[in-house]
Amino acid sequence: MGTVGLNFGSATSGQGFDVTSTVTQIQASEKAIETPWNNQLTALKAQDTVFTSLGTDLSTLSTSLQALTDFQGVFSAKQGSSSNTNVLSLTSASATAVAGSHTIGITQLAQTSSNASTAVSVANDTLSGTLTIQNHTFNVDSADSDNTMSTLSAAINAANIGVTASVITDSSGSRLSIVSGTSGAAGQLTITASLTDASSNSVTFPSSSGELGQDATLTVDGVSITSPSNTVTSAIPGITFQLLALSNTPVQVQITDDTTSIGTAVSSFVSAYNKVIGDINTQEGNDSSGNPEPLLGSPVLAQLQGALTGSLFTGAASGSIKNITQLGISMNNDGTLTLNADTLNSALNSNLADVTGFLQNSGSFGQTMSTTLNNLGTQAPNGSIYLAQQQNAAQEKALNADISNEDTLLAAQSTQLTNELNAANQILQSIPSQLNQVNEIYSSFTGYNRTTV
Repeated sequence: MGTVGLNFGSATSGQGFDVTSTVTQIQASEKAIETPWNNQLTALKAQDTVFTSLGTDLSTLSTSLQALTDFQGVFSAKQGSSSNTNVLSLTSASATAVAGSHTIGITQLAQTSSNASTAVSVANDTLSGTLTIQNHTFNVDSADSDNTMSTLSAAINAANIGVTASVITDSSGSRLSIVSGTSGAAGQLTITASLTDASSNSVTFPSSSGELGQDATLTVDGVSITSPSNTVTSAIPGITFQLLALSNTPVQVQITDDTTSIGTAVSSFVSAYNKVIGDINTQEGNDSSGNPEPLLGSPVLAQLQGALTGSLFTGAASGSIKNITQLGISMNNDGTLTLNADTLNSALNSNLADVTGFLQNSGSFGQTMSTTLNNLGTQAPNGSIYLAQQQNAAQEKALNADISNEDTLLAAQSTQLTNELNAANQILQSIPSQLNQVNEIYSSFTGYNRTTV
C-alpha cells in the first residue's frame, strides 16, 4: 500500500498526525476502483427505468389491440334505438343481438298486484281476528304481538310469503298496504280478512283499493307475446327494453353494430402505438443536457422499432380490406401513425365484416400484430423487454457483488492501517518526551544542561 505524498509533519514536534485522514488518503486509489462499477450501475438503472416505461406502454398497446381482436370485444357490441322513447325505451343490446329492425306494438302494460285495507282512525288501535294472504293465515292478537297496524306489517314481512307490507297514513287514518313480490298475473294477491279494530269496526281489503296483477301483452314483428314485467328480456335475443306506455302506433326498434365504439377503440390503438414510438424516438439522441439517452445505440431499441414497424404491414387480407391504410391509418415520417376518422367510418359502414376479419381472422393483421407485441414486451420467458431486464439484473448483481467484496477488503485494510498508524502516531507523539529524558541523562553525566528545542 503506497504512502507517497503523505506528510506526517516534524518528527520532533510531538503533534503526531491525523490517522483517519491518512488512512483515507492511502486507500483513495484503491477506492477509485469502484468508480467505473458505480458508473455502470447508474447507467444500467437508467436503462431499467426506460425499459419499465416501454414495457408499460407496450402492455397498453397490447390491451388496446386486444379490444379489436377479441371476438367478444367492440366488434360484437350492438346499439339500438327506439322510434318513440316515451312508449318504449331500449335498455341494452348485448353481443348476441343481431343487427336489424323490429316492430313492436303494446296493447297492455304489466301490473303488480297490490291491495290496501280500509282505514283505522288511530294508528295504534289494537286489532283482532285473522288475516289470510296467499294461503298464509295470521292470528291477529296480543299473544302473537301482531295486533297493531305496524306490528302486523312487521309480522307479514317476517313471514317471507312473497309480499311486502307497509302502513300508509293520511288524514283519514292508517291503512295496511300489501304489494305482491311477483309482477304480472302470476303474482295476483289473494287476501281474506276478518279483522276488527278497538271500536269493533270491520277492517277489510276491498278490491277497488288495489291494482290487479296482469301481464303485459305486445306484438313483436307480428307475433303476440306476454310478459309478466314491463322489462322485456326474451322477446328479441340479446335485447332488453322497457315498456312505458300504450300506443296506437307501433314502435320501431333498430339494432345496429356499434361502429362508434369500434372507432374509439381504433383511435385508442393508434394513440397507444404512437406512445411507444415516442418512447423509442426519445432514446435516439441526447437529453436536454447533451448527455446520451440511456438506450442510445441499444440493439433492443432497434429490435423494438423494426418489429413494430414491420408488424403494421403483415397479416392476410380480409375481403376488400388488405392493409391499414384502408382503415384510415397512415404512417408519418417519425414512425407515428395518423388516423383519418372519415376513412375509417366509411370502411366500417360499408365493409364491417371484412374489417372484422382483417383484425380477427387467423393469420390476419390483428392476430399477427398481437403475436409480435407478445414477443416484445415484459412477458416471460421470451419477451424482448423481459430478457433485457433480466440481463441488466444479472449485470447489476455481479457489479454489486464486486463492490461489496471490495468494500469488505477495504474495511479490513482500513482496520489494519488504522491500528498500525495509531501505533506509529503514538511513537511520534512520544519523541519529545524521550528526547527530554535523554537530555536529562546527558546533563547528569556532564553537568551540561542542554535544552531540547
